[in-house]
Amino acid sequence: MSAALEMPVAILAGGLATRLRPITETIPKSLVPVAGQPFLTRQLQLLASRGIRRAVLCVGHLGEMIQRDFGKESCGVRLDYSFDGAKLLGTGGAIQRALPMLGDEFFVLYGDSYLPIEYRPVAEFFRNSGKLGCLTVYRNEGRYDTSNVVFADGRIQVYDKKNGLPQMQHIDYGLSAFRAAAFAGFPADDAFDLAQIIDKLVRANQLGGYEVHERFYEIGSPTGLAELEKLVFAST
Repeated sequence: MSAALEMPVAILAGGLATRLRPITETIPKSLVPVAGQPFLTRQLQLLASRGIRRAVLCVGHLGEMIQRDFGKESCGVRLDYSFDGAKLLGTGGAIQRALPMLGDEFFVLYGDSYLPIEYRPVAEFFRNSGKLGCLTVYRNEGRYDTSNVVFADGRIQVYDKKNGLPQMQHIDYGLSAFRAAAFAGFPADDAFDLAQIIDKLVRANQLGGYEVHERFYEIGSPTGLAELEKLVFAST
């Protein structure tokens, strides 16, 4: 097991997971079984093996079930919970609400992502960059999902999830890092997307880009879930 990393990780686990219905009509995506265990167990086992010792779960839809099943610690990772409340806050709003638990520097991980990379080099790159944020990118070339990043000369030049460009050969890998100051100016308790933060940082030249070379896995779709189960079964 890797030495402990000081930076906590915010896990965005509050979405409705509509693509996995009917499974997610009664359980949140984090509790969807992957090779016999809840996905969150798989995710936390991987995080612990990479040195992560604390996570803040940003939860919404059926989030009480996650808190009930996982409590304050699981797989060697201490857990805190930040609930959206009466309305869904979106990925950006959920992190904004969780900032008091996260401190000045933290990772952000999508709640359906399984990323077999080392976290320490990302943390070191982020800190050495002096920037307010860092986005991991993977040269996807449209293979596993729609590419949404122009990454060239070591820089993220364009990030756009809605409007594709021919130059987009990379994809947002699913792991990012931020300083709390990146969220300044966004009102508390308002719904907004993390993409708005990323876009702001790109325009201000405050977003570092860290390229990874291991493919990502996710359970956002039945196909992705089947691919991850195949990986898990192959490694056991």
